[in-house]
Amino acid sequence: MEAVFREDGSRLLALLAARFGDLDLAEETTSEAIEAALKRWPLDGVPDKPLAWLLTTARRKAIDRIRRDRAYAERLAALQVESDRAAPSVPPEADFGDIPDERLQLFFTCCHPALSAEVRAALTLRFLAGLTTSEVARAFLVPTATMAQRIVRAKRKIRTARIPFRVPGPDELPARLPSVLRVVYLIFTEGYAASSGGDLMRPDLAEEAIRLARILHRLLPAEREVTGLLALLLLTDARRAARTDAAGGQVLLEDQDRALWDADLIAEGQRLVVPALTGPGVGPYAVQAAIAALHDEATDFETTDWPQITALYDVLFQIDPSPLIALNRAVAIAMRDGPQAGLPLLDALADTEELRGYHLLPAARADLLRRLGRTTEAAAAYQAALDLASNEPERATLIRRLATLAGR
Repeated sequence: MEAVFREDGSRLLALLAARFGDLDLAEETTSEAIEAALKRWPLDGVPDKPLAWLLTTARRKAIDRIRRDRAYAERLAALQVESDRAAPSVPPEADFGDIPDERLQLFFTCCHPALSAEVRAALTLRFLAGLTTSEVARAFLVPTATMAQRIVRAKRKIRTARIPFRVPGPDELPARLPSVLRVVYLIFTEGYAASSGGDLMRPDLAEEAIRLARILHRLLPAEREVTGLLALLLLTDARRAARTDAAGGQVLLEDQDRALWDADLIAEGQRLVVPALTGPGVGPYAVQAAIAALHDEATDFETTDWPQITALYDVLFQIDPSPLIALNRAVAIAMRDGPQAGLPLLDALADTEELRGYHLLPAARADLLRRLGRTTEAAAAYQAALDLASNEPERATLIRRLATLAGR
């Protein structure tokens, strides 16, 4: 039953939102249908088509609610006109033979450009990943009441701005899809490398992001950047078990036991990289996936193919000339050509607005200075990184590096 609710809950919510054009109604009747299932299924057994059962129950409850509230019905009637225009493919309620998966519509609604980036991620976690409001609040490290208010305001904006529940047309999709992929990627990034707190990672968030990426890949199998994003997440997450020691401390890439890496995830990610890279107009997630694949293919840190990784970063920087890509590219160049080649590139990023306050910039600079034997400058850079870092395992790594320099 838990598996059914987890898989079908977001589908049910998306179907109801598309049918009635109202997230509040969809959320409430989805909860009521699941509550009814919790009472009936232990007695009657899980039905052969659980989603059809849930949809029938939720639809009836939605209609009952509308009939009881005339004002609500009038508001829904106006919304329904736009919903029907935007999503004419939604079948009549009585036709449950082949239930469509409307989650793609919900992805684009939750990630609409009219909403802020943080709200997009929160709505995606709430309505597509199925997290409770308190779980979403923990993901953003804010009180539950604060997150509840944000979600309420976002739903109100969707309603008042008449944001449609639909998949963008072929002309709109290239412009809208990156925002959806960006939300999933940001959720994974926070799960794989927590921005703050006592744990290096938050595996629950990383796993939700991968699940969301799998859903997107099923719904948009021909979109190469969707394939590239899924490949990137799998190839990166494959190293999770080796990234911390028994005490939860950080283990850097060069020190990881690669026997702990997940071979199945690596194999799946490698298979996906090929179609993601095949054809003209390669996207940034596909290139990043190729870089991750090269790291995963290396038997040890010393045999990493840094020339090819650097060449891929050159390509990636042409596609996405962002300061963060420039930082990673500089580190790759330093690994290929030596620290003296990478240091000027890092120094050139020191005054970049996007990297101001980002602890990995001074940390990377400190590593290169240490390798050059410039210990006093390295210690100052490590201290600057420590002053900015808020994740405790990362801070512990920086403290160890400082102690090692002091002991020389």
